[in-house]
Amino acid sequence: MQQLSGLDATFLYIESNRAPMHVGGVYIFEPSKDNERFNYYQFRDFIESRLHISRVFRQRLVEAPLDMSHPYWIEDPDFDLEYHLHHVAIPQPGGSQELLDLAARIFSRTMDRKRPLWEITIAEGLNIEGIPPNSFALITKVHHAAIDGGSGAEMMGALLNPSPAKRPKDNEEHHYWESERIPTGIEIIARNYIKSVGTPVKLAKFLYEAVGNTIDVAKEAITKWIEPPPMPFTAPTTLFNAPVTAHRIFGGANIPLERIKKMKNIAKTTVNNVVLAVCAGALRRYLKDKNNLPKKPLVAMAPISVRSEEDKGTMGNKVSAMLVSLATNEEDPFKRLMLIHESATSSKVYSKAIGADKIMDLVPSELAALAARLYTKSKVVEYIRPIYNLVITNVPGPPIPLYMGGAKLLNHYGTAPLIDGAGLLMVVFSYAGAITISATSCRELMPDLDKFIENIYESLDELEQAIQVIAPASQK
Repeated sequence: MQQLSGLDATFLYIESNRAPMHVGGVYIFEPSKDNERFNYYQFRDFIESRLHISRVFRQRLVEAPLDMSHPYWIEDPDFDLEYHLHHVAIPQPGGSQELLDLAARIFSRTMDRKRPLWEITIAEGLNIEGIPPNSFALITKVHHAAIDGGSGAEMMGALLNPSPAKRPKDNEEHHYWESERIPTGIEIIARNYIKSVGTPVKLAKFLYEAVGNTIDVAKEAITKWIEPPPMPFTAPTTLFNAPVTAHRIFGGANIPLERIKKMKNIAKTTVNNVVLAVCAGALRRYLKDKNNLPKKPLVAMAPISVRSEEDKGTMGNKVSAMLVSLATNEEDPFKRLMLIHESATSSKVYSKAIGADKIMDLVPSELAALAARLYTKSKVVEYIRPIYNLVITNVPGPPIPLYMGGAKLLNHYGTAPLIDGAGLLMVVFSYAGAITISATSCRELMPDLDKFIENIYESLDELEQAIQVIAPASQK
């Protein structure tokens, strides 16, 4: 029995039918070397054989009466795999758009909190140019209270393997686990009371670390002449900075990693900054076409994993965050990249001061739940400036191909929760020499998301041309 952290619990408190709080993915696989047609029952057996690897698969929530404490995870005494696996056919003609539309509908729905908070939908009937016959897709959902980008990658690592062998070698003695009895409300309250005795010590430690980190950050900022990053609630308002709806729209662009790396090397920056610049250029193009481009630069929130080696195999979120100016008010693509480079460098320094998980652990559960639900129900975002304009999260994947039961993973798209005031989210995933930039929004806010995906490709070409102009002759 393990209690959720304050940050993990917040994803439960803020969830609504309009704003499901799960992380998701679309994984496209080609069949095994035998070119066998997908077999659902073999897949079910394969999943069952991997459940022991990640607790996320097996643990369900137990919530406290009246939110008097943050919820707990327990090993589900009534676990039934059939509730978590679904088998569907992709609507004809089975192309990329039909697959992503199907995923958007699945991502729009919340999950049953009385069961482990994950689902996998197996989708057959793919008919995509360049994809072999008998290929299939997995559409996954896992609640954000259970995982962040790092632990999500670990969870998928339970299913994916660098070996094309149909059944990876494993240690059989760990294939079983013991379920736990569901505790009563009184037991949960009593446990939380005992735990709360240590809160003053936690607060003192938090203040000590916060002061020390702030002094260190201030010293580094002064010695390196680093400007402060954008502040919360200073971002301009755009058409997607509004209350979210229950209807998701989903798409993605696939880019060779080599193109990004070449630009990174010429501009002497990072892969992440080049990707941010590509996203910024796409945003500028899209909003300009809508006559909705603000004079002030858009601000992106970029989660930063602080998951250590000790945290491997654990559930929950281990993250900090940084706010980055996307310099969308700058017309020149190369200058925009350099401004993003400066802002990201600044934000990385200042983000060391304190992690979001530590702050939320000190907020009383009743107050956190009330504040989150008031924020969602009041639609206060209609009356205030956005905290930030959108989330852009980067999840690095392996440079080598991965397999699941002998089937090779070809491509991957990702999604994460939308919240009121930030109705656009972008997930960047690198894998086997390619980068996928996925975008999630609401149909009411960005009904032409396919146009935005086109803008990503246009922005990539534009930035590439601008960088080649300034490249030294030796690098051309």
